[in-house]
Amino acid sequence: MSAAVAPPLNLAALVQALGSQACRFDADWLAECDSTNAVLLARAEAGAPAGAVVIATKQTAGRGRRGRAWISAPGDSLTFSLLWRFVPGTAPAGLSLAVGLALAQALEKVGAGPPRNQGAAIRLKWPNDLLLEGRKLGGILVELLPGAPHVAVIGIGLNLRLPAVLPDDLRARSAALDYPGDPGGLLAVILTELLVVLENFARDGFAGLRAAWLARHAFADAPIQLLSDFAAPRAGICRGVAADGALLLEVAGQLERVLSGEVSLRGMP
Repeated sequence: MSAAVAPPLNLAALVQALGSQACRFDADWLAECDSTNAVLLARAEAGAPAGAVVIATKQTAGRGRRGRAWISAPGDSLTFSLLWRFVPGTAPAGLSLAVGLALAQALEKVGAGPPRNQGAAIRLKWPNDLLLEGRKLGGILVELLPGAPHVAVIGIGLNLRLPAVLPDDLRARSAALDYPGDPGGLLAVILTELLVVLENFARDGFAGLRAAWLARHAFADAPIQLLSDFAAPRAGICRGVAADGALLLEVAGQLERVLSGEVSLRGMP
């Protein structure tokens, strides 16, 4: 693994890389903050427009789903949040899956992946993870503005390299892009893809993106186990996702819909 550290993100280069789409985004880079989602949620409450982006070199309280900490180090991760305002009444069901699809498609376009694994496929794990060779490459945390469920702050963390401070147990389950260049170019591709996918989501919901998501599903028709903080583990066969983003789990020949955000998915041995 390369020991090189990516240079600080250059906003001018980001704007140039975005080209004609630069006017759709308002990016702000922070050397350090508690959480890009927390910063952007506060800005959303103050009236920040759709397309506002907060990028941080270091987060002191970065987090994922279920309150888990997101461990990163300066230069090792691309961590940012995007504010998106949908038309009032837009149902957010399946939004995290749509964002995952956008990330996968963006990484496919730039050919991202470790040199030793050229062509290694990016896969999607319900409801909010990107996998490379079965290990976690990135995560998504979607938070809705209280009282305004059509306003979403989309937090994204991607491993450019694995941080040296990463505990051994997490390192064994984590993957990185080994990305040596300016992360601004990568971010421009991701934002451009997010723009397309979010506009499609606003028009058709997740239903219009479902087929593309299923084509990248990490656990299609595989035996899985669902883990919850509030119930015993459940085993079954993963039968994909429904048009609203619900996980479809086959248990004893019966198809069940899983909607809870408190459920984790693990492949069975």
